Amino acid sequence: MTEHPLRIAVLGTAGIARRRVLPAMAAEPGVELTAVASRDGGRAREVAARYGCAAADSYDAVLERPDVDAVYVPLPISLHAEWAGRALRAGKHVLAEKPLTTDRAATAALLELARTRGLVLMENVMFVHHPQHTVVRELVGSGAIGQLRAFSAAFAVPAPPPGDIRHDPALGGGALLDIGYYPVRAALHFLGGGLEIVGAALEHAPGSAVETSGAVLLRSPGGVLGQLAFGMDHAYRSVYELWGSKGTIRVEPAFTPPADHKPTLWISDGRGPRELTLAPYDQVAATVQAFVRAVRSGVAGSPDADRCLEQATLLDAVRARAARRPGGDET
Repeated sequence: MTEHPLRIAVLGTAGIARRRVLPAMAAEPGVELTAVASRDGGRAREVAARYGCAAADSYDAVLERPDVDAVYVPLPISLHAEWAGRALRAGKHVLAEKPLTTDRAATAALLELARTRGLVLMENVMFVHHPQHTVVRELVGSGAIGQLRAFSAAFAVPAPPPGDIRHDPALGGGALLDIGYYPVRAALHFLGGGLEIVGAALEHAPGSAVETSGAVLLRSPGGVLGQLAFGMDHAYRSVYELWGSKGTIRVEPAFTPPADHKPTLWISDGRGPRELTLAPYDQVAATVQAFVRAVRSGVAGSPDADRCLEQATLLDAVRARAARRPGGDET
């Protein structure tokens, strides 16, 4: 018997959903878009009409539908824990935008809820599914740049317009969770677990209620140092570099390449400087496919639970470290 497509409903009509994830789901044979929900009924109907699925003006109405196997949650960060939790308790698998929640305790609770309910909970971290990073790992593992000594990463975007949710602290706004997530996750991806936050700073642009930029210094258990920078009031940049005893590897753009982009790795090693160009790859489609596979595997919980929890721990540690002032004072 052929399995029916995974029937997914979407809670919210955020830009990331409309621009990238919904088109990828609609194009994936293993997915059937069942419903789109928005507290703005008109917006729900507008988006649902593009994909020939149902519209709902409440999230609860979607969770009650028997023809929904899973939900995608692209809501503001502060609402992830509530609605991912409600979905899991309603018996639905969940793909939630990153970060999974605003802090480690809430993330741990949500991961445990998914495990005990026998459901899949996946954080929508798309860049880790792009094969360019696998190629980088293989080059480092082969000794192409000698012993790894340092890692750096930066991700920054221009200032969001007034009224954007990233300006609102009540909705989980600010550069750390929305933008800083990427270089922190890249550090975990290449340096592994057990990272220690050695120093951190978060800065507010004049008049901003949230941090608009930040920098982090971290150290791996093996003594590799990492320097991370991020912001949302900058010229766009998306890059990381690994620096070894015999060379370097740089990837730019690193985190959100378009599906038709041909990635280039800039390598400097014993053979001199060179460029390695890879085939285009759609990391959004790959993430949707990974979610479908996780659900079909029958293995409950998060397919990347340890990394997800480590990420949340590091983000908490960055905020705590940045709050410290000379002399031990805290804001």
